[in-house]
Amino acid sequence: MSTLPVFRWHLAPDGYATRRQLRARDLRPGGQDVAAQLERPRRRGRPPLVAYLYRVDLAKPVRPMTPGRWRAHAAMMRARRTCPECRRDAGYVIPPTLGTCVTCAYPEEQCAA
Repeated sequence: MSTLPVFRWHLAPDGYATRRQLRARDLRPGGQDVAAQLERPRRRGRPPLVAYLYRVDLAKPVRPMTPGRWRAHAAMMRARRTCPECRRDAGYVIPPTLGTCVTCAYPEEQCAA
């Protein structure tokens, strides 16, 4: 078993990128294993923050969105905006902390206005 090369934060050589950096270039890891890792030290004995790196030359282009994926995404977003209490589209993503739209969560404040 070989160990991964470890680089300090901001000191990774060219040719390596995190998932987010790959995505910014319209790439994805494409099934490759993690090639290296970055470690950012932290204070007070806490473990370091770790970011995994992938080789850019082995990355593949991001798959395009198909009409079916667009429909599924639209349905998912519609479900996140629909209030389970009043069944109306709130026009925004309903916060999980409330569980309902603001109108249903705070009905007494809506009547006073």
